[in-house]
Amino acid sequence: MSTSATASVSTHILDTSIGRPAAAVAVRLAARRGGDAPWTALGGSATDADGRCKDLPALPEGTTHVRLDFDTETYFAHEHSSKEQAEAQQDAPRARDSGVFFPEVVITFAVTEGEHHHVPLLLSPFGYSVYRGS
Repeated sequence: MSTSATASVSTHILDTSIGRPAAAVAVRLAARRGGDAPWTALGGSATDADGRCKDLPALPEGTTHVRLDFDTETYFAHEHSSKEQAEAQQDAPRARDSGVFFPEVVITFAVTEGEHHHVPLLLSPFGYSVYRGS
């Protein structure tokens, strides 16, 4: 497999509710060849102290679509357990007992062979945004 023809992926997460990187968020990676092909789980990693996930598995040659699955529920259960957060969440609409509206964030995107795709996630307990970075 030629690495120059293979697309690559990286990501990082910023927790906009606290203005800091989101550390220790589990991230799973899957890929497929073509829009109708089945997904192949490739493995995963977790974000480091800077919110970056630098060691995601390599994509197979011929990958056309990638899916990143972020475990946000576990992150918020650990990072946002202070008294102030608990009080604020009591006044906000709650989707589940965890108080996190989006327990996971799944991002699916197309890739181009030979290009690097950096996909940052801006995250808060009740919203998120994603974009193609550099």
